[in-house]
Amino acid sequence: MTSVAQAFSQNGVLAKAIEGFLPRQAQTDMALGVATAIEKQSSLIVEAGTGTGKTFAYLIPAFLGIKSADNDKKIIVSTGTKNLQEQLFHKDIPLVKKSLASNSQIALLKGRANYLCRYRLAQYQETRGQLDANTLTDLVKVKTWANSTQTGDIGELVNVTEDSSVFPYVTSTLDNCLAKDCPDFEQCYLVRARQKAIDADLIVVNHHLFFADMALKDTGFGELIPKAQVMIFDEAHQIGDIASDYFGEAFSTKQLVDLCTDVAQVYRSKLSDVKQLGLAADKLQKTCQEFRLLFNYDPERGNWREKNQQQQFSQKFKRLKIDLDFLYQVIKLCVSRNEAIDNCFDRAVFLLTQYDVMANVEINNMSFWYETTPRHVVLHQTPLSVADKFSAYVKESGAGWIFTSATLAVDNSFEHFSQHLGLQGASQLLLESPFDYQQQSQLVVPRYLPEVNDKNRASHLAQLAIPLIVASKGACFMLFTSYRVMHQVAEILADSIDNPLLVQGQMAKRVLLDQFIENDESILLATASFWEGIDVRGDKLTCVIIDKLPFASPDDPLLQARCEDVRRQGGDAFAQIQLPQAVIALKQGVGRLIRDVSDRGVMVICDNRLVNRPYGQTFLKSLPEMKRSRDLAKAAKFLEN
Repeated sequence: MTSVAQAFSQNGVLAKAIEGFLPRQAQTDMALGVATAIEKQSSLIVEAGTGTGKTFAYLIPAFLGIKSADNDKKIIVSTGTKNLQEQLFHKDIPLVKKSLASNSQIALLKGRANYLCRYRLAQYQETRGQLDANTLTDLVKVKTWANSTQTGDIGELVNVTEDSSVFPYVTSTLDNCLAKDCPDFEQCYLVRARQKAIDADLIVVNHHLFFADMALKDTGFGELIPKAQVMIFDEAHQIGDIASDYFGEAFSTKQLVDLCTDVAQVYRSKLSDVKQLGLAADKLQKTCQEFRLLFNYDPERGNWREKNQQQQFSQKFKRLKIDLDFLYQVIKLCVSRNEAIDNCFDRAVFLLTQYDVMANVEINNMSFWYETTPRHVVLHQTPLSVADKFSAYVKESGAGWIFTSATLAVDNSFEHFSQHLGLQGASQLLLESPFDYQQQSQLVVPRYLPEVNDKNRASHLAQLAIPLIVASKGACFMLFTSYRVMHQVAEILADSIDNPLLVQGQMAKRVLLDQFIENDESILLATASFWEGIDVRGDKLTCVIIDKLPFASPDDPLLQARCEDVRRQGGDAFAQIQLPQAVIALKQGVGRLIRDVSDRGVMVICDNRLVNRPYGQTFLKSLPEMKRSRDLAKAAKFLEN
């Protein structure tokens, strides 16, 4: 059998499968570390710098570990996004399987919102008159596709936009799924996908799905996670906050409105003799809208404890309970008349319980916060720490746990990451990128910048960007920490340069990126979601400009609660929470520039705090060893050459 070290050698299976493959010591070291963690069923934290080839460094030992001497191992690989899931499943894993001549069974599993629900599609086909014209058009497209799909994965629906209003009508949520009471249970695409995953040797999931399953937030189908002997997290820097969300609770007006919509639908199609159903659903739906209107028009986050002390908010919140209870009493009269109304009854009971969770804001060691979307309000109860729960779970599982990312360490230490998840006993591996950053790149911190909150900052950012855009002939990313500044800079640049401007929000993220790659002279302006997971190589991207150090907003309620908790214990909230978070985020942004051994480019960070504040050194020590300068003219010359 192929050994891990042989697989990565000059004449190994990867060299035969990948044209131009060169052995890299860091990649081999990581693969050996992963193999040890799998064999000993221990925990390992690995930062593998960009270009290490971490995907193959965990996939090869994973495949070799599946059919081990003692017993077959079931392996779960969890990634940050659905796009990364697709890339692993359709590109990287087939290559590894082929190179190792493996016959291991592989499965791709997404969250339930990604699968067509036959029952709900049939349900809303019957009452099409209640849908608007655009939704009806999309419903027809879904119906046509439903006749031919094998997987029910709505990602196959290329002729329906990602944000189409039809999807809530043709997919299920944990709330409205009938599970084994569903007449279509045997043909359910989600059940089939889960069954395939249960039978597979290696399952590719994403972090949200992993923690939903782990926190038993999606029960009724048999949990997958306890059946695995190895867990591998790629893009592991994201999992701390995701774990916190799933170990917490949430209550949203969307859940209430969805319940009202389904109750009204059952009333119209099956129980038209119970007029109170329609009236009670309309009443609660109207109160949900009124509750949302109390908050600011623009989406925001805030402290729910404080908001609930204001009379207008507490009164309307109590009104939600009264109207939800009224709907519950009416549904109760109809129980056992059909599966759909029974499901609505169970949801009403659950939502009344969740309401009480959000009303009891005095509980300790929890953050109570809210966030608004254009139409809804979501209330959250989030634990300030998941270290105890998560570490206990890791210990009890008896499995091997591997956490890897290009950005886990802060000033060469994993303390921030390991402490947040309670992984103090894990092995650690810090592997540098194989790229020659001194030759390939320059880091520039421009002089004479206005302060980060200066009202003229946007015009300064645009003016310093123009010569760099000219020198790089486009091929430039501008990454921002706020939408407001991004749009201000976009307006100024639109009047100052001829290059095509692509601004986040104009179109879907994937389309925006495709257009940037197709047009060599384009400039892309974006915020948070473009700071990570974007891979643009060669001359397509030679300049990245970051507007300021990405400290989280001090108004963020969860951050405030965590900082207050650290201060109560005598700690330094800035050093222990705010600074490490910002360092990880900046490392992600900087990682967009150099993606290959032949890439060259300039990284511009427009924030004087890097050089005139003591903590600036923590940032600089955590970044790749780029050639540093404060001279924009030198940067422009480097780009021209």
